Amino acid sequence: MNAISCRGLRKSFGDFEVLRGIDLEVEPGELFGFLGPNGAGKTTTIRVLAGLLLPSAGTVRIAGHDVVKSAREVKRRVGYVPDRAFLYPKLTAREFLEFVGHLYERDPEDVARVSAPLLERFDLSEWTDELIESYSHGMRQKLALTAAMIHEPEILVIDEPMVGLDPRSARVMKTLLADLVVGGRTVFLSTHTLEIAEQLCSRVAIVQKGLVVALGSLEELRIQAMTEGSLEAVFLRLTEGEPEAIEEDFLRPPAKAAQ
Repeated sequence: MNAISCRGLRKSFGDFEVLRGIDLEVEPGELFGFLGPNGAGKTTTIRVLAGLLLPSAGTVRIAGHDVVKSAREVKRRVGYVPDRAFLYPKLTAREFLEFVGHLYERDPEDVARVSAPLLERFDLSEWTDELIESYSHGMRQKLALTAAMIHEPEILVIDEPMVGLDPRSARVMKTLLADLVVGGRTVFLSTHTLEIAEQLCSRVAIVQKGLVVALGSLEELRIQAMTEGSLEAVFLRLTEGEPEAIEEDFLRPPAKAAQ
C-alpha cells in the first residue's frame, strides 16, 4: 500500500484549473521531493494531501484512505507544516502544543513525551513558557514542526522547511527529516532549495502548470532531461529550457555603449 497515491488529481477555483491531472505515488518510508516553479500547483497539491482542500476530480489516498470519504482518518495520519504557519501569539509554546494535542485527543503527558525531545533538539526547551509573540520566524517554524508531530503521524507533509532557519537549525532540520524516514515515517517535502532536495530526497516529482512533468531519482531525471548536471540543471532544463543558455546570460559581459 502506498503512503500517498494521486490519480488524475484536478483542482479548480472557479474557471481556473490549478491542477490538471496530477499522478504520483509515494512509498512508505520515503523522503519524497515535490518541486516546481512558482504557480505550478505545489501548495494546492499539498493542501489536498493535508485534507485542507477537496479535489475537484480524481482520487487521492493517504495510507489507503480516501481524502474525501475518510477525511478524519487522513488527518490522523498526516502532519502538515506550511511555509508560514499560523501560531497563536498570546499562547506560550507549552500551551500551544497542549492545545494541538487536545485537537488530536492526546493528553498532556503524551504531548510532553513527544514534544520534549524535539524542543530540545531545536534549542527551544528554555522558551517553552515564553509567549510565541516573542519568537523569531525560525523559532516559530521549528515550533510548527513540533506541533505537527504531536499525534505521531505516519506521513509528514512539509512546505519549505528551511525558511527562516539559521545554518545550524537548518542542519538540525535536515538530520531530523532523515531520521524520521529511517524510523519508518514518510516525508513529502516541497522546497525551492534544490540543493536540499538533492541531498535528502530519494525521488522527486517536478510539477509545472498543474501537471507532473518528470518523476524519479536524480539519475532517472538526468536521463529524462538528457543532462549529467545537478538537480538544479535538470530542473531548469525540464521547466525553463537550456540551463546553459541561462548561465550564459549571467556570464556575458554588458554590451558596450555605442561610440
